[in-house]
Amino acid sequence: MRVKDIVSETLVVNKMYSKKERIERVYQVLTDVGLRPEHADHFPHEFSGGQRQRIAIASAIVSNPSLIVLDEPVSSLDVSIRAQIMNLFKVIGSKYDISYLLIAHDLATTRYLADKIAVMYLGKIVEYAETEELFNNPLHHYTKALFSAALPAHPDIEKEEIILKGEIPSPINPPSGCRFHKRCPEMIGPVCMQVEPLSRNQGNEHWVACHLHP
Repeated sequence: MRVKDIVSETLVVNKMYSKKERIERVYQVLTDVGLRPEHADHFPHEFSGGQRQRIAIASAIVSNPSLIVLDEPVSSLDVSIRAQIMNLFKVIGSKYDISYLLIAHDLATTRYLADKIAVMYLGKIVEYAETEELFNNPLHHYTKALFSAALPAHPDIEKEEIILKGEIPSPINPPSGCRFHKRCPEMIGPVCMQVEPLSRNQGNEHWVACHLHP
């Protein structure tokens, strides 16, 4: 399939616009993502990895969605291209008034793109807050361990090293009580093992599900 057929597929399936309007829309979104209208007649194998990502973004925005799910959107890209694509997400989101649901393990990408962050462990949200609040004041021990495992912005920066013990339990058969209790360095006894913690607001709309933060 040529790029124009890939990008316009959503419009065809949903019977949006006339044939002439569809190709005009394709030219518009290709331009918006940093490509040229003449690229519409090319095939994907003629493009670099970063350009293919731009084509994928064009395909996602062509039908004017209000929400786009981004599942590890830059993990396969070189660092230099990664920055360009993240900047493009911000520009496109602002121009088209699009919200993103970002699924990622890279903390730098998450911090740059996200307004709010939910940290999950075994399918449960254990902490949720605005991005800078979470990075500056992590409360859950799993969140602290994630931040500890990330590379620092500068090699001279010293930070606490948190090494979690034990194996990750099966998400099919998670532990009772707090799902994190078998690996938590501050597990406080039967309540952690038997009672699932509720998520509670600790101030500043910073929510954490932990018995240490009632």
